[in-house]
Amino acid sequence: MERRKHRRVDAQVEGFFLGNSHEVQGRTLDLSLGGARVESDLAVHPGKVILIRLVMPGSAGTLSIQEALVRWVGQQQFGVEFQGLNSEELDDLEELIDEFDDAEGSGHA
Repeated sequence: MERRKHRRVDAQVEGFFLGNSHEVQGRTLDLSLGGARVESDLAVHPGKVILIRLVMPGSAGTLSIQEALVRWVGQQQFGVEFQGLNSEELDDLEELIDEFDDAEGSGHA
């Protein structure tokens, strides 16, 4: 059984997912520094690289992940592995994960 490298939190974050010049709305179902489980109607297949823009809760800003490699595909869900995040993107992602992790721990999601 493969162990995850990064802690994963339940995190429903609205976002936009771009592949083949089609941008489709969706949301993450869980999130880690290494990737996410996504619920979206975007047509993808394992091995495809997509762009993700997550809407930061409580902010007008978005977190862009330029390269997300699709690892698996299910019914209206797929898993992605984030590729080549720079330090600023990693910091923003870690801050977002911490917010959900803290909310989970306090019982206030």
